[in-house]
Amino acid sequence: MKRTVTLAAAVTMAAFTLKGAKAARNPGDVPAASSEATSADNAEAAGRAGEKTGTRVTSLKPEELKELADQPSKVQAVLREALALTERNLAYTYGSDDPAKGGMDCSGFVSFVLQQAGFAEVPRDSSEQYLWVRKHGDFHSMQDPGALAALRPGDLLFWSGTYTIKRDVPITHVMIYLGTGKQSGKPLMVGASEGRSYAGVRQFGVSVFDFKLPSGQPATGDPGRTPKFEGYATIPGARPGDLVDNKPAPHGAVRPSSTPHQQEPLSDGD
Repeated sequence: MKRTVTLAAAVTMAAFTLKGAKAARNPGDVPAASSEATSADNAEAAGRAGEKTGTRVTSLKPEELKELADQPSKVQAVLREALALTERNLAYTYGSDDPAKGGMDCSGFVSFVLQQAGFAEVPRDSSEQYLWVRKHGDFHSMQDPGALAALRPGDLLFWSGTYTIKRDVPITHVMIYLGTGKQSGKPLMVGASEGRSYAGVRQFGVSVFDFKLPSGQPATGDPGRTPKFEGYATIPGARPGDLVDNKPAPHGAVRPSSTPHQQEPLSDGD
């Protein structure tokens, strides 16, 4: 598939209702937008934080994920590799896909993790990763009613508009969905970011984060840009029977998406 392929369709953002940290849900439940605590002590109690100049990250052990044991071996391998990187106190480093450099960017993190977990020929940047799952996977666009009901641990999450970029496929951010935490019962994701939060505390680097939808508001300081969650997909070949050769995403201009209401916005810093 050529890089000139555009996003498949207008992305209609689904409304999310905020939930508190109540009892953990069943694995099939739709993850809610996370409410956040207000104290750094809560973040430190929920995970092990490492800090250095320019870095604040939180790590969890794989066993602290509610649905881990229910996942296929390939998905478990991805989650374990991803969480292992969060223990290395890595900064957010644009352009890096090598933890030996002391940091990684979002797509570099995903590319490295998947290759370490045994997946070959993983694209390097987020837009190419989007095209990869569109071609070979089961992409769930947020224009589909109830799309989040199918979200599973190990799925790749895609955003647009998190920074200004000019390319035919304007995907700008990617992370890996972890499932729900045993302690908090909240939906979690993992990756590299500058400013997304965990338990109410901003994280800067390779870390665990709360999975939340953007507010739908224009970016701070850049009213012409609005971060959007475009959708998610299973990693091609990660689950038995999931690898299919779907038709390439059709050509077409990206149209504005409707957005959900949310009280606390996601950072648009990366």
